[in-house]
Amino acid sequence: MAQESAREREENPVNGRRRAAGGAVGGGLLVAGTTSDAGKSVVTAGICRWLVRQGVSVAPFKAQNMSLNSFVTREGAEIGRAQAMQAAAARVEPTALMNPVLLKPGSDRSSQVVLLGKPVGELSARGYHSGRQEQLLGTVTDCLAELRRTHDAVICEGAGSPAEINLRRTDIVNMGIARAARIPVVVVGDIDRGGVFASFFGTTALLSQEDQALVAGYLVNKFRGDVTLLEPGLEMLRGLTGRATYGVLPYAHGLGIDEEDGLRVSLRGAVRESVVVAPPAGEDILRVAVCAVPLMSNFTDVDALAAEPGVVVRFVDRPEELADADLVVLPGTRGTVRALAWLRERGLADAVVRRAAEGRPVLGICGGFQMLGERIEDEVESRAGTVDGLGLLPVRVRFAVEKTLARPSGEALGEPVEGYEIHHGVAEVAGGDEEFLDGCRAGAVWGTHWHGSLESDGFRRAFLREVARAAGRRFVPAPDTRFGALREEQLDRLGDLIEEHADTKALLRLIEEGVPEGLRFVPPGAP
Repeated sequence: MAQESAREREENPVNGRRRAAGGAVGGGLLVAGTTSDAGKSVVTAGICRWLVRQGVSVAPFKAQNMSLNSFVTREGAEIGRAQAMQAAAARVEPTALMNPVLLKPGSDRSSQVVLLGKPVGELSARGYHSGRQEQLLGTVTDCLAELRRTHDAVICEGAGSPAEINLRRTDIVNMGIARAARIPVVVVGDIDRGGVFASFFGTTALLSQEDQALVAGYLVNKFRGDVTLLEPGLEMLRGLTGRATYGVLPYAHGLGIDEEDGLRVSLRGAVRESVVVAPPAGEDILRVAVCAVPLMSNFTDVDALAAEPGVVVRFVDRPEELADADLVVLPGTRGTVRALAWLRERGLADAVVRRAAEGRPVLGICGGFQMLGERIEDEVESRAGTVDGLGLLPVRVRFAVEKTLARPSGEALGEPVEGYEIHHGVAEVAGGDEEFLDGCRAGAVWGTHWHGSLESDGFRRAFLREVARAAGRRFVPAPDTRFGALREEQLDRLGDLIEEHADTKALLRLIEEGVPEGLRFVPPGAP
């Protein structure tokens, strides 16, 4: 192949970057944020989808993630669901390299540390930031380097804000990884919350000069209105900080992505609102109430239910909110015994037991499945010893030290189904009316450890027909709802946001060439 000229590479930076997988180090970018929930996950996924549509081999990366929403990769590694979603946006298989450190909170002060997909112990926040985190910097930089060796570009997501100066010394996810890998940083700000200019300026001002040198510019997120009204402020910001704004992304409703811990039903549904976006295929709708238990994990399981026309999903925390529900879901949780006590304290446990006695449907997933059983022996998670469950399923659960991480597949209700398992509890099933995945069914009560099973379209429709029958509803699942296709549509929407509203040429140049020379920061009052 003839050697490409410098001018051709300048005109088509994508082709220049595609050489990276042949041996050079791929380009990189860190998407940081002025705050948590500024839109880092969305922007990272959008950039990944936009790049892969340009023919760029791209991978997502987040050095350290704190989340109760996780996923199991093909090789049996546990990573954050946000990174699995970003991998789908990049059209690559998720791996542990993409999220080498995952923190799963067990209380306000401690978390389980998952390293390269496997749990390695519990640590307090002070213990983690007092030494353990610094020790992990080499691990996360190695993972990032491996991804850069095998992809044209790696789009990294930061955490919280890079200006959390109390944590800078031990930081491995924001400026720590950016400086170690020498990759440029774009800071995302949520203008819908207000104060975005102050947030951009203050974030930059609080960084050391060495860190400031890596901040290339800003990206405004969730803007409503006429963008021309924003332009004078962006010019003033450039004058004060010496940095450009790489785009103004409009506020987009109903983006269907798996977030870290945001309580939201992503596709077509709504949280704490009874809204049906798509009309039902049959005469009735189905109402699903999800008990918002403490340390709730993988509540994304119900996204697939919310995607069905005529299914209303809402999260509840009071027993009276179960009264009109056709299906009650007890979701996963990082604290099964604690969640069970919470259900009892709030009167939700009695309400669930009553509805089961009346033959009204209940579904337990993972920790929710464990709570539906007869007995829980826990010397691992809560160390509470033996605790009585709700007694609705003939199941006894014993917590094991080793965590089960698996990607099972099989058949249920006459349909193929796939899922993933993340749990310490080992269930012994001793009866029931029939098997249900790895659990069982007793009357109108179902239980399983399988997360994600409802994303299997045929199985989900068969399950909803069972629920409708038990609830006495004339509900008919739509025959053509394809959850995977809906996710792809949403990921394409994220790519469209970047392609249509960001300075893509400047972003490509930044990813390929690194931070521009000559950036300077001018604080107020400086000469």
